[in-house]
Amino acid sequence: MKKRKWFSLGSVLVELSVCKIPAFAKPFPVAINAMKRRIHNILTVSKKSGDLSWYFDVFIITLIILNVIAIVLESIEPLRQQFQTHFDYFELFSVIVFTVEYILRIWTANLIPEFKKPIAGNLKYALTPLAIIDLLAFLPFYLPFVGVDLRLLRMLRIFRIFRLFKIARYIEALSFITRVFKKKKEELVISLIFTVFLLLIASTLMYYVENESQPENFSSIPETMWWGIATLTTVGYGDIYPVTPLGRFLGGVIAIIGIGLFALPSGILASGFSDEISRRKLQDDYCSTCGQTIKKEQNEI
Repeated sequence: MKKRKWFSLGSVLVELSVCKIPAFAKPFPVAINAMKRRIHNILTVSKKSGDLSWYFDVFIITLIILNVIAIVLESIEPLRQQFQTHFDYFELFSVIVFTVEYILRIWTANLIPEFKKPIAGNLKYALTPLAIIDLLAFLPFYLPFVGVDLRLLRMLRIFRIFRLFKIARYIEALSFITRVFKKKKEELVISLIFTVFLLLIASTLMYYVENESQPENFSSIPETMWWGIATLTTVGYGDIYPVTPLGRFLGGVIAIIGIGLFALPSGILASGFSDEISRRKLQDDYCSTCGQTIKKEQNEI
């Protein structure tokens, strides 16, 4: 297809014919980049229903849920024996889909501004939590082909349950929880350190108090830590318990402290959820562009 264009050269008009390059005749790198961007848009979580990306999200979510159901049903011996072939074919199909999805996500990662550098950006994306979860979802399937011991393989098959965590990419509520944990990570770490510190002190004290009376149950401080964990969490299995008056008094004090201790992370998370909900409400009430208050209309019945 030609376009006619006229150019003025002094007092003379010159006619030039310009050929328009069709889409299919674009240079190869341009076509690859266009395809890469298209695939990236499909893999990105859809903001609206009905487009191709939305259908892909529904397909992946459905496949993840079916995989979790299959893992649960496969643990039932009669069902596994009767439908082993079906489980195997479904596992093969799922691994192929998850593998292709993982490769495409790594390939298109450069379109994300945070990972725009070639190769280095792809490797950086591969180390993100969601990318690692994507890898663990299908990696155990390939391990027998590289000579991994079958006994180890049986243990690694538990990583198939990581397919459930792939759904975190598509559920806003899980992203909400993740943001709360990130914002409160310092407080949670401090409470965890305090818990470990108290567990060590309680186990040490109880070891020296009860070791002479029950050397078989309180044989060492690490062994006594099992009692400390059961007491601090207020579970109290009853398999190990103090028998001396001082040990019982100490056990009661530690149990009371444990009630307040394990309520501490709950309070921190509750505060984090409250702050995040308030922040989201403020975002809803104010325009991000002009900063004006958005009036919400209420329909009265």
